[in-house]
Amino acid sequence: MRNPLSERIVEIPFSGIRKFFDIAAEMKDVISLGVGEPDFDTPWHIRDEGIYSLEKGRTAYTSNAGLKELKIEIARYLERRFSVSYDYDSEMMITVGGSEAIDIAMRAMLDPGDEVLIPQPSYVSYEPCAVLAGGTPVIINLKEKNDFRLTAQELEEAITSRTKILVLPFPNNPTGAIMERKDLEAVAKIVIEHDLFVISDEIYAELTYLDGHVTIASLPGMRERTVLINGFSKAYSMTGWRLGYACAPKEILEQMLKIHQYAIMCAPTTSQYAAVEAVRNGDVDVSQMREEYNGRRRYLVKRLREMGMHCFEPYGAFYAFPCIRQFGMSSDEFATRMLQEEKVVVVPGTAFGACGEGFLRISYAYSLSKLKEALDRMERFIEKIN
Repeated sequence: MRNPLSERIVEIPFSGIRKFFDIAAEMKDVISLGVGEPDFDTPWHIRDEGIYSLEKGRTAYTSNAGLKELKIEIARYLERRFSVSYDYDSEMMITVGGSEAIDIAMRAMLDPGDEVLIPQPSYVSYEPCAVLAGGTPVIINLKEKNDFRLTAQELEEAITSRTKILVLPFPNNPTGAIMERKDLEAVAKIVIEHDLFVISDEIYAELTYLDGHVTIASLPGMRERTVLINGFSKAYSMTGWRLGYACAPKEILEQMLKIHQYAIMCAPTTSQYAAVEAVRNGDVDVSQMREEYNGRRRYLVKRLREMGMHCFEPYGAFYAFPCIRQFGMSSDEFATRMLQEEKVVVVPGTAFGACGEGFLRISYAYSLSKLKEALDRMERFIEKIN
């Protein structure tokens, strides 16, 4: 019998995050600090709008690109919050989460052999999506000494004659790192000089705790080179609604829409109606959740440092990325033992790239009471192994 499987797919590993959740699922009294999912319910007025859309019988397909009303609201939001303007009709589409947008952007832009620069540690899907699109991933190892930001020098050194796309994953999962305007300006200069394109994953744009998020698309000369990806999962606590969006120059967006048309048809209709309410009237909810995350962030980093763990200051998303090298264990061993001995789930840094060795991703998308109990257990574990 012929092998029914694609060798390219078989060679792609499963996500390194899942291992620990599978183990934890068989254990009692486990506290997880591993899931990158808000612990807040979707705000009621957003849920109510989704319910109302069902009651009104709005259950048909929308256009492939998404509800006109939603795209208009997103365009207003991006102008209002991040000073970047898009034509809702020709430069924007609604996707099934930000993950679909990443996938179809790469498939629309890459030919076999084109290189994709991927800073790591970073979200687990960039590298597999590049492979699935026929591209060649080129990893840029980010450094703790630079607060896990991408530097102009690191970018310059990674570029070859085959480089086409730079993935810009900030605010960053798993490190919590951000890129400030000055950092982005240095990167943009090199991108323009080398005639590259950027896929900017800004799903955590609203969860920044320094001076507010800056999108590289707002910088001179970058809007026409950038696919801006965002969504509703993190800022509005709408993970299960599976809704994202992409903004890009018309010629790129048209090809992304073609893939979306054949593979997906359209994003969930009910989710789109709920998202109109989120973008139109959700600023207060976002601000309240961000403030709560910020309090948890400060508490988590303080506790980690009190345990003697080095942890740089994470100013974005809802993750900390402490270093555990001093304990003489690999990230995987540390996470496995802490799960088995103290029933606390964290994610090894290596799940987000080889340069994550020696680090852990800890999510603070959990209540303070749950964080306290988990960190008390972690402190007990560290005292035991020291």
